[in-house]
Amino acid sequence: MSDSTTPIPEGLIRAQDGKDRCQWYGGDAFYQAYHDNEWGHPVTNDIRLFEKICLEGFQAGLSWLTILRKRENFRAAFAGFDFQKVARFTQEDIERLVQDAGIIRHRGKINSTINNANRALEMQKEFGSLAAYFWKWEPTPDQRPQVFDFANLRQLGKTDISTAISKDLKKRGWSFVGPTTVYAFMQAMGMVNDHIEGCCCREIVEAKRNALVRPVKA
Repeated sequence: MSDSTTPIPEGLIRAQDGKDRCQWYGGDAFYQAYHDNEWGHPVTNDIRLFEKICLEGFQAGLSWLTILRKRENFRAAFAGFDFQKVARFTQEDIERLVQDAGIIRHRGKINSTINNANRALEMQKEFGSLAAYFWKWEPTPDQRPQVFDFANLRQLGKTDISTAISKDLKKRGWSFVGPTTVYAFMQAMGMVNDHIEGCCCREIVEAKRNALVRPVKA
């Protein structure tokens, strides 16, 4: 907990509990829970990985908070993002989803989610899991900033690695997976730890990353 007289580093805000957090959550209690308990925590569950990359695709042009508030609706609409089930969605399902006011009714992104579910099945067959595919791209320390301050992290809307992943995914037939979308996915799923130094969550996330047994190709 920070002393109330301690200067707040750029890129952080001090919450009512006295803790400094990444400023992007904006003081919103719902968003704070996501920042504290999910963002940057390493994920190796295939369904959660598929969900996140799809939701990042839906987020394009919108705020992530908008998507987050609709996440339970998305889960209900897309069979919990179980990609084995989503891959079997029919034209009837597409029309149902286009009429679902609880989600983002973008026909192209809905079609993309079904397409990506089929591509995910192919990837799972090739690598054993989506986790094994994505985590093989994890940046090495020399590919990351030496100092995790606001000035450095604000430059990371996309990286060479997120661009390479995006290119590879598109080659495999995935859609709505541009370099910026992929980097946001990497941040959220803990492939990188972009909590700013001084954020109360940075060390917690880093400890989880250090303890993680990285998935490998089966």
